[in-house]
Order: sequence, then structure tokens, then C-alpha cells
Amino acid sequence: MSVIAFAPRTEARFALARQVADAVLFEGSALHPYRRSAPTSPRTRLRRQSGVLVPPSWDAGEEEYDFQHTECLMEPKADAVLAVELRFLRARRRTVQRARGQGAFETVAELTVEERTLLPLHEGVEERVEAVVTVDELADGDGVTLPFHRPASEESEPVLDGSGREAGRLIHRYEEISGVLRLSARRLEGPYRLLRLTAVAENTTAWTPGEGQASDRDAALVRSLVATHLLMGLSAGSFLSMAEPPEWAREAVAACRNLHTWPVLAGEPGRAEVMLSSPVILDDHPALGADGPRAAHETAAPLPTADAGPPEWREPTAGTAPGPAVYGPVVVDGRTLTAGSRVRLNPGLRRTDAQDLFLRGRTATVEAVLDDVDGSVHLAVTLDDDPGADIRRAQGTFLYFRPDELTPLEDGA
Repeated sequence: MSVIAFAPRTEARFALARQVADAVLFEGSALHPYRRSAPTSPRTRLRRQSGVLVPPSWDAGEEEYDFQHTECLMEPKADAVLAVELRFLRARRRTVQRARGQGAFETVAELTVEERTLLPLHEGVEERVEAVVTVDELADGDGVTLPFHRPASEESEPVLDGSGREAGRLIHRYEEISGVLRLSARRLEGPYRLLRLTAVAENTTAWTPGEGQASDRDAALVRSLVATHLLMGLSAGSFLSMAEPPEWAREAVAACRNLHTWPVLAGEPGRAEVMLSSPVILDDHPALGADGPRAAHETAAPLPTADAGPPEWREPTAGTAPGPAVYGPVVVDGRTLTAGSRVRLNPGLRRTDAQDLFLRGRTATVEAVLDDVDGSVHLAVTLDDDPGADIRRAQGTFLYFRPDELTPLEDGA
């Protein structure tokens, strides 16, 4: 594989695409109906996310997979160079320990120091796998295979009280993960210099699940690639829009296979040298507005399992922003739930991360019943004991649950 400096101009557009990916994928700002994730720090509290590539030995049904397969079309100029970034969050466990004196510590469920309560949780740390190759190298050979490996490790972080004494410590534990990124290109017949680019990201982590569904799910998460996506950029030439291709390229676009991801043009509007392959559906050139991540393109939604052409969009109601369609009342345990109904939360073990377990048993108010792009019904809720609930209503940032994860409450219960 050749190592070639990439054009600064295209690198700057990579930076713009990274900002969108950070907001939509790492933060989950525009994800509907996925639950709200953590702040923008590269080390974040990890909530339920899209683009989770699990170890191949973990059977996650139809909800999660161990690979993403991207195909898109490009028209590179002579001697063009392709840069690819595979980006994902690597989960790590945080264990909380209290100091017992004489250098001894004990693991605890929580630790309160100076009005700050520390809890065990999962965090996400950004990882990148980068490749820079000539287009001719991809098209004229067998492609490029780039394996990557991250070893298991453990870090200790002291927790000090107001007087500077060690009140406890945080143990951050990484599990071993491995994967591979495969790149190839094929020249297509026709009057134009058109190539089909294929990029496959795969989790190859060797791991054998133990007994107990809940513990296995937790163990699978820390060996997964979370919010996985690809940035691809040409030094000379352009990609074709997969949503609105030119007429002469529609047949070639329809022949592309995209599994568990969808490529869109990224960077500045009017430019086409950067492509973002995302596990959520976005329009071409998604962008952040002046008010930050909430202005990220609001048509982001979970990908359907189909691997065919562009998805069918639901038209938004007049006067509203694009988003999931509003669904009518839903019946749960013989009771009708709609906006204003009160419920008790019971997150499903198989499709939640460890942090959702802290919500188990808490009460909430239904804000909306929504129908996402693949026909699944989700209920947007705010916690009854959340002091910032009014702000979340104004911003539209809710927690999202399926009907079978909620228990209706009697009025006033």
C-alpha cells in the first residue's frame, strides 16, 4: 500500500465531514428513535448507538451485525489518490472503587465525593483506521486489506476529595478487539471513467460468549466497534450521488450493494470529492447549523435492513421539521398510551447497554408516539424526576423506548 500525502484542501473537507459524523453518530444528536447519547468529549458516557459491529461469535439477531459493506461510484481523474478513514467508538468499562486506607480499595456501586457521584458505566473512546492509496492500485490489483488490532489494557485514575486526599479511584478497562478494512475498485463499462468502490469494515474479534444473556450483551459491547462509519475522499475527481445520480448512472447506482450503511456526499454543498458512509440515513451534504449539533440534518434515521437502492422517505407534515412520522395511540397491556401518559421503564436486556439498566423501574411521561422509517413504533419520554425535562421538551431531546419496554401507570400513580 502506498503512503501518499493527501491534498490539504480535501483534508479540510474531511474535517467538515468529521464534525457532522461526530454530532450525528458519536453524540447521537439527530438519531431517531435511538436514545440520546453523551456530550462531545472523545471519552463519553456510551449510550445505545447505531453502527454497532459486534464480534462474529455474538448472535444479535437482526439488530446488530459484525460488518458493514459499502459500494459507491466515483469518477477519479488521472493519478487520483483515495484516502479512507474508518472511525468508531471503542467501548471501555469504568469501575468505581472506594479507598479503604493503607493502599487498599473496594469496588462499590457508587462513590460520592464533594457533591459529585461517580457510577460504573461504559464509555466510548474514538478510534481511527486510516488508508491512503492510489485509485489505480485499487482498480488494477486485488485491492487492499488493512487488518487492525487493539490490545486489552487497564488504566487507573485517582479520585481526590477537596483536601487533595485520594477518596477512591476509577478503573478503565479495555478488552481486546480486532478488525479488518478491505478496499477494492472495479472499472465499469461505458463512455465515462466510472469506477465502483467497495469498502468493507468487519469486526474479527476472537471471543466466546459465556452463559447468561445479560452478561453476554455487556461483554459483547466492550468488544464491539460502536457508531462505525467511513470517510472517503478523492484528491482529484468526484463521487456520484447515490440518492440523485445523473440519468446515465442510475443503473450502475442501482447495482451497488450497501449493507448496514448508506453513502452520501459530504463536505461543502456543490462539492463531490468526499463521501460519508453512515449507519443512519442522511441526505447529501448534511451540515451543522449555527446553533450546534441540534441543527445537524434532521432526517437521520436508523437504516432499514434492506440492501437495495435509496430508501423511501416519509414526507413531513406541513410546518414541521423532517423526522419520524407521528403515530397514533398505542395499546400496551390493555391500556392506551399517547402523549401525556405516564409509564414505568423496563428496558429490554437484549437491546440495551448497561447504562439503560439504570433507568429500569423509573417513571416517565410519554411525549410522543413515533413511527420510524422501517415501521417500528417507539415512544419518546422524559423522566419524571429529571429537573431539565422542560428544556428537553423544548429541544426535542428525549429517551426512546419500544412499547414492550414500558409498563402503563394508573393516572397519578
